[in-house]
Amino acid sequence: MIKKARIVALMAVLALVVAACGDDSGGTIDGSDLDGMTVTVGVENAYLPFNYILAGETEGQGWDYDAWNDICERLNCVPEFVEAAWPAVIDQVAQGEIMTAADGISITDERKEIVAFSDPYMTVTQKFIKQLGDDRFSSADDVINSDAVVATQVGTTNFELAEELVGADRIQAFDQFALAVQALIAGDVDVVIIDDAAGLGYIGENAEEIETIDDALQSDPLGFIFPLDSELVDPVNEAIQAMIDDGTMDDLGRKWFGPDFDVTYDDLG
Repeated sequence: MIKKARIVALMAVLALVVAACGDDSGGTIDGSDLDGMTVTVGVENAYLPFNYILAGETEGQGWDYDAWNDICERLNCVPEFVEAAWPAVIDQVAQGEIMTAADGISITDERKEIVAFSDPYMTVTQKFIKQLGDDRFSSADDVINSDAVVATQVGTTNFELAEELVGADRIQAFDQFALAVQALIAGDVDVVIIDDAAGLGYIGENAEEIETIDDALQSDPLGFIFPLDSELVDPVNEAIQAMIDDGTMDDLGRKWFGPDFDVTYDDLG
C-alpha cells in the first residue's frame, strides 16, 4: 500500500521542469569552472526526503545532498552543508551568511525581493492530511467550508495558502511539520496542510493513523536560493539543465521519492 502510494507520488509529485531532453553527455560544464570553490549549502536536516541525519549518525543525506554533490562535480566546486533552521535560513542567505540553501524552497515573488532563485528543479503539490477514516473531510472543500483547525509550519507557502483558504483564525502554526502532524494524530487539530513530497515521510511513518485528501490545492516550483548579487546562479542553472538533459534528475527522483525509499521520521536523531 505504501509502496504503491510512493510510485504514484513519484509520477505526480515530481513533475520535473524539463526544458530539453535526450542529451546524456553528463560530465563537467564548459565555461562554468568554479575552480574548486567551497559552496556553503543551508539545509534543515529534518525534511524527508530532501535532507536528514539518521539517529546515531553524523553525516547528512537526502535529495539535496545528492543534487549538490552532482552540481559541484559538474562545476568544480565543493559543497559544505550547513545545518540551518527554517525559515531563518532564507534571511541567512539573503545576508550572505550562507552562499545558497536547498530544503525544498518554493519560488515566490515575495521571496524574490530578498533572494535570487535558481531555475526550478521540480514542482510539488500542496494537500491536506487528515486522521485516517475521518469522514468529515472527503475533499478539500469539506475542510475549507467547515470550521476545521488547520495546522502547518511557520514561514512556509503552506502557511500562506492556509491563510488564504481558511483565514488566520483557523490556523495553528508550528516550528516544524513533525509537530503539526503529531498535533493531528493527538486530535488537537483537524488537518495539516503540507507539500505532498514532504508528506510522504509522515504518511509512511503514520500510515495507520493519517491519510492524504487527494485534492490538489496548489502547485509550487522549487528552487535553490542565493544572495541577490550571487554569481553562482547562472552556473547552477546550467548544471540543473544538464542534470535534466542527461536524466540525472529523473534518477534522483526515483532514488529519493520511489518505492525503495523507506526512511521515516522515527529513524532520525
